[in-house]
Amino acid sequence: VGTGAALDAVTRGLKVGLVEARDYAAGTSSRSSKLFHGGLRYLEQFNFSLVFEALKERSLVLNDLCPHLARPVPFLYPLLKVIDRPYAGLGIGVYDVMGAGRGVPSHHRHLGKKKTLEAFPSGKRSALRGAIKFYEGQVDDARHTMMIARTAAAYGALCVNSTRVTGFLRDGDRVIGVVATDLETGESFEIAAKHVINAAGVWTDEIQEMLGGRGQFQVRASKGVHLVVPRNRINAAAGIITRTSKSLLFVIPWGSHWIIGTTDTDWKLDLAHPAASKSDIDYILTEVNRLLQDPLDHEDVVGVYAGLRPLLYGESDSTSTLSREHAVSSPVRGLTVIAGGKYTTYRVMAKDAVDSAVHGLERRVPECVTEKIPLLGAEGYYGLWNSRELAAQRAGIRVGRMEHLLGRYGSLVHEVLALIDERPELGQPLETAPAYLKAEAVYAASHEGAQHLDDILTR
Repeated sequence: VGTGAALDAVTRGLKVGLVEARDYAAGTSSRSSKLFHGGLRYLEQFNFSLVFEALKERSLVLNDLCPHLARPVPFLYPLLKVIDRPYAGLGIGVYDVMGAGRGVPSHHRHLGKKKTLEAFPSGKRSALRGAIKFYEGQVDDARHTMMIARTAAAYGALCVNSTRVTGFLRDGDRVIGVVATDLETGESFEIAAKHVINAAGVWTDEIQEMLGGRGQFQVRASKGVHLVVPRNRINAAAGIITRTSKSLLFVIPWGSHWIIGTTDTDWKLDLAHPAASKSDIDYILTEVNRLLQDPLDHEDVVGVYAGLRPLLYGESDSTSTLSREHAVSSPVRGLTVIAGGKYTTYRVMAKDAVDSAVHGLERRVPECVTEKIPLLGAEGYYGLWNSRELAAQRAGIRVGRMEHLLGRYGSLVHEVLALIDERPELGQPLETAPAYLKAEAVYAASHEGAQHLDDILTR
């Protein structure tokens, strides 16, 4: 949302600085379920406006804004009880009519037991009665957030990571900028600003306290845990979405692995280091094993990651019922706070934050144009994808390798290949991560703002 606000503001002709305390997307924005989805679960809450909004954003991202980083992925919704087909079928049918079937390879389809097991051979034969197949959007979240920042920088925004805001500059009751500390050198400096936007997610309240008080709303951190298991442990030609007693559970294809999640529990410890508990892992394994002929156990889990959702404080104790919608406020003059929301609606959140921020400026500021602004790497992507075999021949690499590069860099792939032209050894795979080329690690530091080895590995 912060990078989105920077892109939104700079493409309205404003002078913009973006300061990020860690790396771009270092928090929850790289620890999501990696889906751009319309929010099937919000239909159950009759939150039609949020579903409409999310489906519109999903379509924009998949088709126009960053087709190189996002793609449609098929999912099965397994049917376990007789009542599931009319009940789930109605819900997914409404979802489809609202826009979930547009801009993806096909509308939703009902499958019988035989077809379901053909698509999901690892499914528990005694439990499955059939399935509904439909599409969601998938995105490489860490790259996507970083590319929004790069696109903002290409339009003239000044973007820095590893730089923490440690205080506000005040003129009476007005905010006129921030004090920031360069975490690499320890040097502090002031940044003057006509207006400051606080888009710090779960740190929103902490930043409000620098001003000496709480804002008009509070943010509660809800922990979402995901497990990573090898692709060969579950035989399925599509992702899986299933209902649990608490929420929805996703089994998401991700390269040579599956990502399985997520949880929705309060987190009151260190915001920078949310951690999965044994009970989180047990819960996910128990729920996914209800669908699997050959159950997963702790030995199958090769990775675990957790992120924190910034939920707007509600009346309820359970975070899964807190608001996924966002709110914007201006607790003091010169400061706008944006919180809540979900990754899929980042662009709308950014627009609302900038609309609020420019409201009091003395000059006329143009309207938001980000729905017409493709991210770096998007322009020319479709043509490059169609001619990927020729491009691979010219570059002297395998077609599969070219597809991998196009899915991470889009039409900026030429910059990565140029590094290999200069230093041919960079065309070799990384020894312990052979899906990636050495050139990609160099490029992360030279073009993408990575400061530390950690940044490259985490991305």
